[in-house]
Amino acid sequence: MPLRANRLVETPPLEGYQHTQGVSKGTRRRAAALRYPQRVTRPYRYLDLLTLGFVVVLMISNLIGPKICQIGWLRPSAAEFLFPLTYICGDVFTEVYGYGASRRAIWLGFFSMTLLAAMGQMAVALPPAPEWHGQDAYATVFGIVPRFALASLVAYWAGEFTNSYTLAKLKLLTRGRWLWTRTVGSTVTGQAVDTAVVVVVAFGGTQPMSLILRMILSSYLIKVAVEVLATPVTYLVVGKLKSSEGVDAFDRHTDFNPFSLQREGA
Repeated sequence: MPLRANRLVETPPLEGYQHTQGVSKGTRRRAAALRYPQRVTRPYRYLDLLTLGFVVVLMISNLIGPKICQIGWLRPSAAEFLFPLTYICGDVFTEVYGYGASRRAIWLGFFSMTLLAAMGQMAVALPPAPEWHGQDAYATVFGIVPRFALASLVAYWAGEFTNSYTLAKLKLLTRGRWLWTRTVGSTVTGQAVDTAVVVVVAFGGTQPMSLILRMILSSYLIKVAVEVLATPVTYLVVGKLKSSEGVDAFDRHTDFNPFSLQREGA
């Protein structure tokens, strides 16, 4: 018997996606009787835009990150005032679209940062024109990018995946309630790993240990504070996206391997 306008398809979009909009009650009851729920494939209005914003913020953070700022006793990197947005985006990806969407965004960020570091090195290595006198300043800015990009990538693997994994597991533990426990809890774990790794790899051997420890503590406190202060906005964005997209992912059967290409989940 042919299905009508809204038809179920066998291939789901990304891991953990579950849709209800536009599907008849009878169809939903039949799908619920199956061991693994079927899904409706349709384009997402905001996922690509959020992913693009995530990658842009990540790349800008790597460009401004080498500068160490002074705010009283604190010694944060300039990136700490922007980089926490990537964790908020990661929370939104995992909470709304599932761990698979977050993993996809992280990989896109990885390749974008790799390209930025490679092109920065190439641009510095190219011989400057005799009438152009900005080579030293240019090399100062872009010459450190490869090391800082490497630090970000290593921290990326540990921090972003720790953040997404923690949020996905807490969502199952709380049965989708108490969003603040997931956004703050995942940041506490993810940023602890991320901050320690990125500061040690990026500045180890070039700065005294006392300054490195101060930077780790300063950056960690700022990142967690930003996440806590942004909780009301996160609530608003997550609620709007779930309503608009008709999706609320629970990673019950998700493969959390960062290298996995699995697209199905439940």
